[in-house]
Amino acid sequence: MAHETTIPLLPCRSLDDVAPFYQALGFQVTHRQARPNPYLALRRGDLNLHFFGMPEFDPATSYGSCLVVVDDLVAIHRAFAAGLRAAYGKVLVSGVPRMTRPRPRANQDGHSGFSIVDPGGNWIRFVGRATAPDTDDRGGLARALRNAVVQADSRSRPDQAVRILDGALARPDAADDPATHVEALVYRAELALVLDRPQDAREWLRRAGAVPLDEELRDRLADTLRHAADLTAALPPS
Repeated sequence: MAHETTIPLLPCRSLDDVAPFYQALGFQVTHRQARPNPYLALRRGDLNLHFFGMPEFDPATSYGSCLVVVDDLVAIHRAFAAGLRAAYGKVLVSGVPRMTRPRPRANQDGHSGFSIVDPGGNWIRFVGRATAPDTDDRGGLARALRNAVVQADSRSRPDQAVRILDGALARPDAADDPATHVEALVYRAELALVLDRPQDAREWLRRAGAVPLDEELRDRLADTLRHAADLTAALPPS
């Protein structure tokens, strides 16, 4: 068999919640109906997502999910982030809906991925198709960071991710790379926002900004520093 297409059918409470969010990400509505049942079809390139409306549905209890394998993970994440900034004035990093950023995952053999949690509470999980790069896991912080990402971004357990990361950050390792230290601090700030602790997030971002970086490290951390700026923009006024 060849040329088959699988399209996820995902629940939502209201099509009026889902459609604008995905349109901000660059999706087009290819079909919409209210009767006999609410139904929405969306497409972005070769990616199709369909939704059915259930007025009594609670996004907080959703188990809806699908996996999307892409060639250029960074490019699609950047496009989504730009769309969110244009539509909402910021990248949505906490609450529902929200988007995580690409990070290697310990449970995906080092492959990077990110997730979108849409207004219906569905997890759309993006993974890079390319062979996973060799990762430098010297130092406990690098290993802890990858394990924390699994807990929060794959299993929706930010509380467990915090415990893993806080333990590693409290025990500095001489083998820890300064870039990994910044990555971990910025991710810890993101977790604080997810857990609705904005003052904690502010402090973690301050600590990340205080790490001395030369030009080479700043280049390596360009996406992380951009994400830190997005987190800062998401903070409520102090």
